[in-house]
Amino acid sequence: MDCLFCKIIDGEIPSTKVYEDEYVFAFNDIAPIAPMHILIVPKVHITSANDITGENSSVVAKIFEAAGKIAKEQGYDSYRIINNCGDDAGQTVKHLHFHLLGGVKMGWGPESLGKTE
Repeated sequence: MDCLFCKIIDGEIPSTKVYEDEYVFAFNDIAPIAPMHILIVPKVHITSANDITGENSSVVAKIFEAAGKIAKEQGYDSYRIINNCGDDAGQTVKHLHFHLLGGVKMGWGPESLGKTE
């Protein structure tokens, strides 16, 4: 399989790992849009949210369990979790992943990220 995130998980492509357990791998985004911008991915390849099934949905719970731990370890108790599903939504890597963002006051919509009100 020629999946960027699978290669990162396997150590074939370097990343700045911030968390790893049996089910989840998390690393800093290479183009952060917030002071904390971490990608959280399941170790098992799931292409997108459209491919979550009864057989693999437990990994999503593991991702959300990890998100709280990661945010706390990074010093944040306020954060946003984003998942893009499909091309029109901006999913550029076809491996289920969640963006963990924090460290700025966020509005709604990508253009407002980082703006204070």
